[in-house]
Amino acid sequence: MSHRTARPEDVDAVTTTIALAFRDDPVWGPALVSADGGTGHLLPFWRFFVEGAVGHGTVSLIDGPDGEAATVAVWLPPGADELTPEQERDLDALLVAALSPERYAAYEQLYSLFDDAHPHEPDHMYLSLLATHPGHRGQGIGQRLLAEDLARFDVDGLPAYLESTNPANDHRYARAGFRPVGGFRAVLDGAPITTMWRDPADRG
Repeated sequence: MSHRTARPEDVDAVTTTIALAFRDDPVWGPALVSADGGTGHLLPFWRFFVEGAVGHGTVSLIDGPDGEAATVAVWLPPGADELTPEQERDLDALLVAALSPERYAAYEQLYSLFDDAHPHEPDHMYLSLLATHPGHRGQGIGQRLLAEDLARFDVDGLPAYLESTNPANDHRYARAGFRPVGGFRAVLDGAPITTMWRDPADRG
């Protein structure tokens, strides 16, 4: 399994892996439950974020043996927006149609909490999403992908930032050199979200 940069034709596979991995996430699982309990909106929801980052050339993946994305990391470079204004409008329309008014309002509040917590300086790489396909969990490939990406950023002297929405993953990020720098709680159920920062490793 080799590590490579995702191309536009990989968007479907990357999106599928993220949707499967985050279906039961402690924060995003409850936040994205539709009014009728359906899940048809999840793939288009995550696709917006994948398409935005693929355009920057900062999505990495390890291919699975059957054409699936075994593990993926969605990064954004310094100063880049996650979504274009057009994508933001389309995403809002999708969620207005899928969620109850109360849950849509909670989603908007949650998104604002993420935005408010995000540091603006110094320049850094932002790990928007890290996901492993359920069929490839437990093999350490997500940790490997993360380590290889971080090694590249270290060469450029770039720190990295993320929000961990699952406390079970915090120790994995710590192993990669991240440290907690803050946090907040999800709107609907108070699930903890930990903000984490990693200074670039000294490559000398």
